[in-house]
Amino acid sequence: MTKKKDWTLDMNAGPIFVQIAQNVRRSLARGDLLPGKKLASARELAQALGVNPNTVVHAYMELERQGVIEKRRGLGTFVRKDAPVAVMREEMLYSAATSYAREIRRLGIPSSEGISVLKEVLDAGETK
Repeated sequence: MTKKKDWTLDMNAGPIFVQIAQNVRRSLARGDLLPGKKLASARELAQALGVNPNTVVHAYMELERQGVIEKRRGLGTFVRKDAPVAVMREEMLYSAATSYAREIRRLGIPSSEGISVLKEVLDAGETK
């Protein structure tokens, strides 16, 4: 989870702590990170990502507030066994679909054409 190439961080795309939290949620939704697993320490993740440790602490605090992770005194930070993975995955999917639909409407493209293009792009990705 701490490989920089596996993460999407854009210094111009809003708060880094939000992006880090989003990457943890995305890793859970994808199945790369599983409930019950230990996360990298804030210091380790910060070093791997090239950010301030306080930024990672802030991201972890947000994830803890959302019921995704928990701190275990003396042991570290873990994904909660009851983390709402299915809910997060569905929310991410709907968010992406909403953004796509909004853009199609802005361009004045009929929904049938937008769906066709989306299917084409998705199918092309499966062959790579």
